[in-house]
Amino acid sequence: MVRLQGRLRAPRGAAGAQQAAQADRGSPEIEAGAMTLVDQRERERIEHDLGVTLIVEAAAGTGKTTALVGRILSLIKTGEARLSGIAAVTFTESAAGEMKLRLREEIERARGAATEQVGQRLERALRELEAARIATIHSLCNDLLHERPVEAGVDPRFTVAAEADARGLFEQAFEAWFEEVLEDPPEGVRRFLRRRPRGNDRPRDQLRAAAWTIANQRDHARGWGRAPFGREGEIDAVIDALGRVGRHRDSGTNQDDRLVKSVTAIAHWHDELRHRESVRDRDYDGLEAELLALQRPYPNHWNWKGYGASFGRVPIAEVRAERDAVKEQLARVVERCSADLAPCLEEALWPVVERYARVKEQAGVLDFFDLLLKTRELLGADTRVRREAQERITHVLVDEFQDTDPLQVEIMLLLASDDPTVSDPSQVQVAPGKLFLVGDPKQSIYRFRRADVVLYEKLKERLVAKGAVLVQLSTSFRSDPRIQDAVNQAFEPRMQGDGQAHYVHLAPFREPDTTRPALVALPVPDPYADWGGITGRAVTESFPDAVGGFVSWLVNDSGWKVVDPSTGQRVAVAARHVCLLFRRMQSWGKPVAHAYTQALEARGIPHVLVGGRAFHDREEVVAVRNALSAIEWPEDELSVYATLRGPLFAVGDDALLQWRHRFRSLHPLRPREDDGALTPLLEEVGVPLELLAQLHRRRNRRPFADTLTRLLEAVRAHAGLAFWAGGEQVLGNVLRTVELARRAESGGATSFRAFVEGFCSDAERGEAAEAAVVEEGSEGVRVLTVHKAKGLEFPVVVLCDPTCNAVGGRPSRWTDEDTGRCFEPLAGCVPAELDANAAEVLRRDQEESDRLLYVASTRARDLLVVPGVGDAAGSPSTWWTEPLDPALFPTPTTRHHPSQAPGCPSFGSDTVRKRPDRARPEAVAVKPGRHETAGGGEVVWWDPYQLGLDVAEATGLRYDEILAEDPGGQEAEESVRRHDAWAQARSSAIDAGSRASVRVATPTELAGVADAGDAADVRVEATDVERDGRPSGRRFGTLVHEGLEALPFDADADLVARTIAWRGRVLGAPSDEVAAATTAVVAAIRHPVMRDAARSSDLRREVGLSYVLEDGSIVEGTADLAFKDPDDPTRWTVVDFKTSTAEDSRDKWVAQVGCYCEGVRRATGEAASGVVLMV
Repeated sequence: MVRLQGRLRAPRGAAGAQQAAQADRGSPEIEAGAMTLVDQRERERIEHDLGVTLIVEAAAGTGKTTALVGRILSLIKTGEARLSGIAAVTFTESAAGEMKLRLREEIERARGAATEQVGQRLERALRELEAARIATIHSLCNDLLHERPVEAGVDPRFTVAAEADARGLFEQAFEAWFEEVLEDPPEGVRRFLRRRPRGNDRPRDQLRAAAWTIANQRDHARGWGRAPFGREGEIDAVIDALGRVGRHRDSGTNQDDRLVKSVTAIAHWHDELRHRESVRDRDYDGLEAELLALQRPYPNHWNWKGYGASFGRVPIAEVRAERDAVKEQLARVVERCSADLAPCLEEALWPVVERYARVKEQAGVLDFFDLLLKTRELLGADTRVRREAQERITHVLVDEFQDTDPLQVEIMLLLASDDPTVSDPSQVQVAPGKLFLVGDPKQSIYRFRRADVVLYEKLKERLVAKGAVLVQLSTSFRSDPRIQDAVNQAFEPRMQGDGQAHYVHLAPFREPDTTRPALVALPVPDPYADWGGITGRAVTESFPDAVGGFVSWLVNDSGWKVVDPSTGQRVAVAARHVCLLFRRMQSWGKPVAHAYTQALEARGIPHVLVGGRAFHDREEVVAVRNALSAIEWPEDELSVYATLRGPLFAVGDDALLQWRHRFRSLHPLRPREDDGALTPLLEEVGVPLELLAQLHRRRNRRPFADTLTRLLEAVRAHAGLAFWAGGEQVLGNVLRTVELARRAESGGATSFRAFVEGFCSDAERGEAAEAAVVEEGSEGVRVLTVHKAKGLEFPVVVLCDPTCNAVGGRPSRWTDEDTGRCFEPLAGCVPAELDANAAEVLRRDQEESDRLLYVASTRARDLLVVPGVGDAAGSPSTWWTEPLDPALFPTPTTRHHPSQAPGCPSFGSDTVRKRPDRARPEAVAVKPGRHETAGGGEVVWWDPYQLGLDVAEATGLRYDEILAEDPGGQEAEESVRRHDAWAQARSSAIDAGSRASVRVATPTELAGVADAGDAADVRVEATDVERDGRPSGRRFGTLVHEGLEALPFDADADLVARTIAWRGRVLGAPSDEVAAATTAVVAAIRHPVMRDAARSSDLRREVGLSYVLEDGSIVEGTADLAFKDPDDPTRWTVVDFKTSTAEDSRDKWVAQVGCYCEGVRRATGEAASGVVLMV
């Protein structure tokens, strides 16, 4: 192994040929360059129009990454830029890694046909590739801040906190603030804490979430306006109105009438208030909270109508109208109180953000938002830094530009500016050709991360007005053309600008596979409620079983073939080719995907959940959490019981009851009064308790993860959990708990109790994602959200959870561009400014929902499966899948007249399995089969009777065949043989791993070894300088060596003195050492050997050398100087400087330089001699 520098390069062998072969295998997008595409001219412009700022809108599957890599390659080949001067910004780290690999392949491919000059440019790009700025915007900001920490006002050694670590620091800041603020709460906190919690949302948690919301908008102006509001008068008025309605209570005679019950509930509330206020003054903070609770009671009696014509002696319509009027009045008062409370909360919570900043500063960390904010402030405030960054970064290329937020946009504009004196991003004029943006506004789905399509459209309009060119790519290489037709048909009418993205019609590239359908409408088998209507609840309960049945048929019985993403070959559909896409992972605190994974598990189909939020709700994680609590708090018998009874120990009730009866306690540390021998049944309890006791005693004397690992090993958890349904995910989750223990310890947790308390606190909030166990080629249906799937593609995509609302009930976020303030709901309180713009915000939310569905639909390569209700005229407008209806539902006249679907089983005549007697279909039922939609597209409606529904969930062991009888013992013997082979292979691997595979040694250590190096051509020379009495030691030697490394060989004495003095200050050297080092360096520069070096055509300092000896040892070292002999270009001279005067070390020095000479001979194939220069 020889490491080479500069222009030295080893000859290419098999490895190089293999790389070239791999580079020749281009993707379809690249190979399509040889074809004439509808957007061929646009693709050529991307590669060749390098002097123009381009904005590329690349629709789904059109090759955004290919276009960006092609642009970089053209910049390098033409000499317009060096790779070291290019900043390519990606959305994720994985995308950056993929781009580097793609770029390396393209550079290697281009070198084969390059001219000498272009080849040199590409060669240089390969050397610069690993250090190239191809990364996320956060990585780019991290580098800039580390380069200029003083100017940015950050700790020079700052670290970037991961999201979980940042949340931990924020929790620390919030808890300290909360303890202080309770002593004298400000108005906002005081009023909010009086409100009653709904569900599991405790007021403390709601305040914490609100403070985190403000922290993530801290670049906006603070201080929300508070409009005048007569709270007390409004509350008084609505209470009087409630009292007037309550007086009707005595008029209602039928106590079973619902309107009577509603009025009675109002009257009871008003009576209770009167009784309280008879002994104390009116409490307006408390009433505000009570009115909020009264507005949304359970059950909600405000909508109860009653029946009959009269309400006692009063017409029922009059009572109902009066009740409804006070309902509206109450809603207005509650809304105005919340709007008044929102700015109070914003003001009260800002100290949390300020304390969070101090906590981060003390810890020396920045969070991801800080990286953006500090970089924006640095580039905007310091002209010198801005100029230097603009000169170093010659070209800025941005991928997924539609997903950038305002801070990121400002940073990139400042880097791409043509005038370093401009500090305001809004005034920047982009240098022609310096900025290249690639994105797809139709895939802008990160408004919750501040990436708004409106921002994208405004910036695009501004850049185009100043000379940029808009280029659109429409040829999609990903999907079957029939899927593209469906997407075009559904979304083209909905995306027409005006704040929404402008639609780009997808043009086909692939040939359709006519042996099977590409778009399947999967009917909800049982969409009716018992009372006869189609309901969201019935659809939610019925559809998961349909998905499980369809996936089972697809994987096991269909015989359909798809293109495997990893090989590009047509293969039979497998579970790993299927992806279930969700809009959300939780609904009202419940995991949405659970019903779908249960349907898969019941049919024996493996699955992998990617990014689910139900980590702490998983049975295996609950079992581990109970065990951790039992270890830390052995006196908590409930945790001990849960641990023993749970899946880790599975102790039976009979054993636990007998133990409790005999010993009166489950405390692991409590001595047993009866020390007699335990029966086998009692040992089932005694052994686990002894294990818990041992783990408790040593929990703070060993790593947290070690305690948990010992528990899992003692119960053989890994082997047992592997047989659970979804065993791969179960094991992944358990291993993640071990990783969380390691992270807690490295993150500063001071005790095992601190880790367990933090783990339990995380479980209460339920914020952790499940362990990611997906690897390339791993088996199992992928289950993930649309946001997680962005940038990915799958052969088969099934859209799930159709009843998920496209838009929430309240507006999400609004930014006032005039004041720079951003308004969001805080702890359920909607500020007045947001409420005033609610219509616009909800429209933007609906538009983003459309884009989210577009992203989901375009993930499919070969088959897209969409939910549908056969008896409905279409999906309800609130469902997130509703925009696909034009591509899903046939015309009313053809709903009952399908044709035979290719590759499908024989269908029956109905898409609904069960209809109650009182069912009221909205339209003529769609009959299963192939249909044409109104837009001319093609869809296959499936037959629910072909789905194999109502499969019972498997119980007990997942693989019962393990316990099946084996009369001949053959399977048992084979199992033992395989285990023995595995054990032997494991032992061999451990033995091999315990021995060093490579021995690395320095030339000094190998001095005298026969083949280490020949010292015959090494001589010792000395400079003419007085050495007696001068300073010595490591610092002196470092000072001399650094001077000889940094100074030119023609330096005069003054330059030497200034350079050595500067280095001396850095090293803390006294004046006598500085003076002696100056004298030594001046003498060395004047030595004949150094004069020869100054005349050399090829000179290298601090040369790293390594080579392999016959016994496999690797010699590694660094020579101080190597140069070609100016009088003999075929010979190298290697010089090593020595400041020591120890005579007994000369032989070692000569051997050391001999090793350096041997390394140069092997690397260059030329002669080499050495000099030990005593300076």
